[in-house]
Amino acid sequence: MLGKKIGWKFDNTYSNLSESLLSKLNPTPVKTPELILFNHNLSKEIDLDFSQIDNKELALIFSGNKLPDGSDSIAQAYAGHQFGHFTILGDGRALMIGEHLDKKENRYDIQFKGSGKTPYSRNADGRAALGPMLREYLISEAMHNLEVPTTRSLSVIKTGEDVIRESILEGAILTRVASSHIRVGTFQYALISKNKNDLKTLFDYTLSRHYPDLKKSKFPAIDLLKVVLEKQIDLICNWMRVGFIHGVMNTDNMTISGETIDYGPCAFMNKYDPDTVFSSIDLQRRYSYFNQPRIAKWNLERFAESLLPLINNDSKVGITMANEVLKEFPEKYKKKWLEMMKKKLGLVGDDRNDEQLIIELLSWMHKNKSDYTNTFCYLMNEYKHKNQIYNEKQFILWKKKWEYRIKLNNNSQEKSFKIMRKVNPFVIPRNHLIEDALKHATKMNDLDKVHKLLKVLQNPYDSISTNSAYQLTPSLEENYVTYCGT
Repeated sequence: MLGKKIGWKFDNTYSNLSESLLSKLNPTPVKTPELILFNHNLSKEIDLDFSQIDNKELALIFSGNKLPDGSDSIAQAYAGHQFGHFTILGDGRALMIGEHLDKKENRYDIQFKGSGKTPYSRNADGRAALGPMLREYLISEAMHNLEVPTTRSLSVIKTGEDVIRESILEGAILTRVASSHIRVGTFQYALISKNKNDLKTLFDYTLSRHYPDLKKSKFPAIDLLKVVLEKQIDLICNWMRVGFIHGVMNTDNMTISGETIDYGPCAFMNKYDPDTVFSSIDLQRRYSYFNQPRIAKWNLERFAESLLPLINNDSKVGITMANEVLKEFPEKYKKKWLEMMKKKLGLVGDDRNDEQLIIELLSWMHKNKSDYTNTFCYLMNEYKHKNQIYNEKQFILWKKKWEYRIKLNNNSQEKSFKIMRKVNPFVIPRNHLIEDALKHATKMNDLDKVHKLLKVLQNPYDSISTNSAYQLTPSLEENYVTYCGT
């Protein structure tokens, strides 16, 4: 019945893999599910029609109390290096209810977060709190609109039950949509699985699902490593472009598809400081803004280790082949990063001083605690507030050099601004705005600020729709801390 009205088209393939890679179970029913947020734009994009479904029934579906026909819920097993330490993990509070195909046969995992205990819960309750689920909804949708590859959020449901963390909080379930949930950590788990066929099975499945062209390759495992390396370089460059700090770049949070996943202690940088960390548990600053490329390479090295048995029967030969790919990371990343930064500054063509010009600006921003996003807005004449910092002598001198540079290669300021406006957002999900919206939603049961923020973040590159109040930064943010929410 539900499938006919809505358009569900489940084709569940991951659940056919080895039982050692997953556990089949249903969500734990919740007391009184209530719909809080629903992403109608996303549902339309993946060809689901909920127009005839009222909020009460939506709450039943997306709480797991009333699963749609064709669903086949599973918790996935995986491992991960968490802050450098290897751990056996798995979906401790999440269940994938199935793989939905849209009309173009694009495949999407539909996953519930906070749906109850699983065999991987490790003494936890398997539930999630409202605040962190709203945070993921807000930031993942903002990232999508910022044109950063990401998992998406379809809904948030209040469960009518409490969860106990440091205090008693309202329970919630988020529905996450992803092209898959296959992670580096999934391969790490398959490598050490008691079932010796798991690694090859997972590898073949990954190629079929994401990279079917690699099946024809002479060295498919090496080529998979190359593709994932390129995907991660693109992803990290996008993070750096918008000032995003993931906060928990463990290997279980690096997807093979190249999508941003897990919005726990993430945040956005205001004033430019490459050493910025917001996560309460990142005491060593392992996942700082500037360190994200290095950690991506480290995670890729762990991925390469997992693939070694498939690269070559001789481990020494396999290591040599993998290292040939991995050693290209620094140069490839730097090239992509420079291309990205040149777009942020509207630089056309090449000049031998381009890198120095970029570094001079970033150094000035760091020294003068200038806002990362707003500085580029100022350069585009799109910063709508007065700030004396841009009258500083060194900045004025730098700006003259930049203005001279953009005129090279028969370029004009107009052309440069056009390039810049495609990559420099006017608004980002500022930390104080997120916190204010979450506070009103969780403490006052008022979602008005959540809805307003979602609306503003829908068009981050549109200066006309930008409310200048959302460009303002708080005077104090030195002690801002984010938490995992688990």
